[in-house]
Amino acid sequence: MSNEKILVVEDDVDLREALVDTLELAGYECVDADSGESAIVALSKSTFNLVISDVNMPGIDGHELLRHVVSRYSGLPMLLVTAYGSIGNAVDAMREGAVDYLVKPFEPKTLVELVEKYVKGRVGKASGITQPIMESEKSRQAFHLAKRVAVTDSTVLIAGESGSGKEVIANYIHQNSSRASKPFIAINCAAIPETMLEATLFGHEKGAFTGAHASAPGKFEQANGGTLLLDEISEMALELQAKLLRVLQEQEVERVGGRKTIKLDVRVIATTNRNMQEYISQGRFREDLFYRLNVFPITLSPLRERKADIIPLAEMLFAKHASKMNRGDVVLSESAKAELSSYHWPGNVRELENVVQRALVLQMGNAVEAEDLCIEVVSMNDRSAHSSSERELQGPVAVEASVVSSVTLPDSVRLSESGRLGDDLQIKEFEMILAVLKESHGRKNKAADRLGISPRTLRYKLAKMREHGIDVEKVVDLM
Repeated sequence: MSNEKILVVEDDVDLREALVDTLELAGYECVDADSGESAIVALSKSTFNLVISDVNMPGIDGHELLRHVVSRYSGLPMLLVTAYGSIGNAVDAMREGAVDYLVKPFEPKTLVELVEKYVKGRVGKASGITQPIMESEKSRQAFHLAKRVAVTDSTVLIAGESGSGKEVIANYIHQNSSRASKPFIAINCAAIPETMLEATLFGHEKGAFTGAHASAPGKFEQANGGTLLLDEISEMALELQAKLLRVLQEQEVERVGGRKTIKLDVRVIATTNRNMQEYISQGRFREDLFYRLNVFPITLSPLRERKADIIPLAEMLFAKHASKMNRGDVVLSESAKAELSSYHWPGNVRELENVVQRALVLQMGNAVEAEDLCIEVVSMNDRSAHSSSERELQGPVAVEASVVSSVTLPDSVRLSESGRLGDDLQIKEFEMILAVLKESHGRKNKAADRLGISPRTLRYKLAKMREHGIDVEKVVDLM
């Protein structure tokens, strides 16, 4: 039996037993719960590495349980199990924090592969990527550099727009290194609240803070012997940057609330979608940490500059998600290929994957036409679907109309190059967020409270603005 503990939440007793049996045979320790209510009690009493939950349950269902996990146990991965008819909801749930989903019925092997991916950091067939897509010259150059640095133990900094595939490059480096048989652990530094990121990275001892019911290793310990990916490293608070620098220099870590140092053998790969030199000059990122990370820099071009990659990527993603949905082979028509190739892809590969998933939900046949892609609709509306609904902005604390009405986005950033930033509702939402952020003097937690949304949702919405060319900090300073 391994040290990894999994919480299985399923109201159907037969399926729950089958899930537990499958996971225990694979070497995992399991705790089972027959409802969302029982799962919340179990979470308060023990520490888990993964939650697997059915979506449709009486009382607290999978979506409500997901919101509880995201708000109370940030960094704890949650996998949803759903029926085919609820795939659309499962996809939306992934945007709210679920790491993945399985569609009933599924093979035991598929379940184990996904669990290995999210618990042990092993990325295999479950990732849907057996070979990187390298059709364009820019992709080939990036992967050539990645393969050269993989055989060394150098720290790597990968730069590129959000959603452009930086994690794929990082995983490629890991898989082509001497550490390939060891864990590949990824953590998004922007997705975890500042108050929890330190404990998530370095681990904590029992009683170190409220809710620390048991000792838990951090991501550095989990990645020992392997590779740790620090995604969106530029979003890390300065105080934590100093602690991270020490860990990288000393190759040892001390858990929060602990006194013992733990020796490390971890290769670090970091990613950023920022201009790091600007961040350093603005005092937002430590120069010494930047040079510690930037031993071997790789820059990944956006998808719109890698036209030759678009169709192969789309075909790979269609195959991946069709398999998850227990669908047969899916073929792209020439009109669909033309539509995909002509679009600007401001959201890069992440946006492409959203289009693929929606097309599979809407189109039940095996041939996908241009109209099945709904690119125009997705490009305008999907930004809101990535996070909680717009109703969150009507949260418990009202925002004064005078604050919002005095703010408009500068003309230079109201539209992306493609002219598809969004409809009036989306622009008003952006303006409201920026206005409240300005009034809160840039304090994101205070702004999130004013808006009636979670800090995690606010960070996601700010990231989406940046994806569409809005320099949030500069715009706020101009107001």
